[in-house]
Amino acid sequence: MAKPYIICHMMTSLDGRIDCAMTSKLRGVNDYYTTLDEINVPTTVSGRVTAELELAEPGKFEPKNTETYGKEGFSKNTDAAGYEVIVDTKGKLLWPNALGMSKPYLILTSENVTKEYLDYLDKKNISWIACGKNHIDLARAAEILAEQFNVKRMGIVGGPKINTAFLEAGLLDEISILIGAGIDGRGGMPAVFDGLDMAHDVTALKLIDVKKFDSDAVWIRYKC
Repeated sequence: MAKPYIICHMMTSLDGRIDCAMTSKLRGVNDYYTTLDEINVPTTVSGRVTAELELAEPGKFEPKNTETYGKEGFSKNTDAAGYEVIVDTKGKLLWPNALGMSKPYLILTSENVTKEYLDYLDKKNISWIACGKNHIDLARAAEILAEQFNVKRMGIVGGPKINTAFLEAGLLDEISILIGAGIDGRGGMPAVFDGLDMAHDVTALKLIDVKKFDSDAVWIRYKC
């Protein structure tokens, strides 16, 4: 299968939590961006919840016509060295016009997305991929990204649902974790990976490298 080399890259507290408001207070937060540059992933992937909080415009897309696209397809509205890929299964998030962006948005949806939403993206010069009947077929999306958008290296940068979806699909080549010098400890806060079935076995990893920073953050890299 043709696909990019895919790295999950996250910053966590010592207890593995990834709440952005919390990690922003950890010593070592600036090292996250240094390490992200070092792993060389021009294309990055975020889940809908993360994108809604950090990237998308306020509000939700409300189609006047609910006719669905109903097939696999893609639209390459911009050529770029890297993309900000957003997983938005049903096509709900609102976006600014992507014309002229150095790292344009690229939306992954299921085939159940409305035609009207895809037209909306096209008018915004935002590229998109639709694949998978009720849920996005991440393996097929990875193929399309490699073959049609020339994506060779890609970073999965959260949150836990999208990290876990790529893990469960067997698409991760590497896991890169920057552990900040602090503990969260609050109940119910999100972890790097979460939500697998209780019967799911442990995922074995092979250590590649460990690096300590002056901030007391520790960077650990594993091969999947």
